[in-house]
Formats: sequence, C-alpha cells, structure tokens
Amino acid sequence: MRRLGAQARGLGAALVAAIGLLAPRAWAEDPRALCTATLSGRRVVVRPEAQAFLTPELDRLLRLGLAGRLEVEVTLLRRRKLWFDAQVDTTRLTQVLSFSQGGYLLDGRPLSPTATSLELERSAWTLEQPPESGDSFAVKVSVRLQVVTASSLGKVATWLTQGESAQDERSAVTRNLLRTVAEDLTRHASGQCAVSPAQ
Repeated sequence: MRRLGAQARGLGAALVAAIGLLAPRAWAEDPRALCTATLSGRRVVVRPEAQAFLTPELDRLLRLGLAGRLEVEVTLLRRRKLWFDAQVDTTRLTQVLSFSQGGYLLDGRPLSPTATSLELERSAWTLEQPPESGDSFAVKVSVRLQVVTASSLGKVATWLTQGESAQDERSAVTRNLLRTVAEDLTRHASGQCAVSPAQ
C-alpha cells in the first residue's frame, strides 16, 4: 500500500511538472504553416515554413537537451472549378529540431538566431504532363512539432516512482492523461498557397 502511494505521488509530481510547462501557453502566438510554390515547365518547387512554433515551454525543453520532431506533409493540388481540388501528389518528411552550442539546428543545419520562422526542407514534383493554359495548382502544408511524447512522460513518471512495475500498473486513465499532456505540448498548423509561375 505504501509503495502504491509513493508511485502515485511520483506520477503526480511528473504530471504537475509537465502541466506547469503549459501555463504560459495562453499568451503564446498561434503557430502558422506557410509556403511559397513556383511552377517552371513541368516542375513544381515548394518552400514551406513554420512560424511561431517555438513557445517558451518548448524552447526550455529543447535547451534542456530534448529533440523536437517536426512532421511535415506537403500536398500538391490541381484546382477544379465548382468541384473539390484534385490531389496530384503528397510528400511526407520528418525533421529533427535540436538545440546545441547556443543555437538551433534543423537536421543538423544551423538556423539563424534571429529567425522567427523555421525554413523547412523544400519539396519538388515533376508533373506527368505539361500544364495547360487554364490549369491552376495550389499546395497545402501541414506541420506538427512534438518535443515530449506520452512515452517519454511515462518514463519520467516511472523514474520518479523508482520502480519498473509502475509501467505495468499504470491504468488506462493514467496513460490517456499522459497522452493528453503530451498533445498539449504539441504545436501544429496547416496552410495553403497558390502555385505561381517562376520568374
């Protein structure tokens, strides 16, 4: 009984610490996903960006040595009048955001210390057929940044309770609570841009 009480207190401490990271979120700027897309001949090139993704709490976690996982989905759409846009192709990629030696790195590439947006890896497609004069294209970008996962929060709780068996004894409610806290430490946004002819 005493052991279960200690585990509950340890798990409670882990959750309080994680929830404490969420406090400044009410004043955080909403994240935005932007892009610039150009068409040259049959080739479409997209440069996606993620803005306002680093909140103070995520910045603190990255500076403590955790890595952020940026999941990016870029979809090329053919616009159709009076109907839904047709999906031409989709690219998914995962990039790692980390902090090292006083600066941010995105997949090992240093970012500008004054940059307010994250310039993500660009995507490119080659259309099967040259576009006709009336063809119009757009690109949808979806970005998700997660620094803390439910699994890592569970490991912290296990460490605080000093027992491996805590993982087995954790109820479904506790797992769902950890997942909810992890989702609250996740930033995501989506946006769309028109494909314009290359200059």
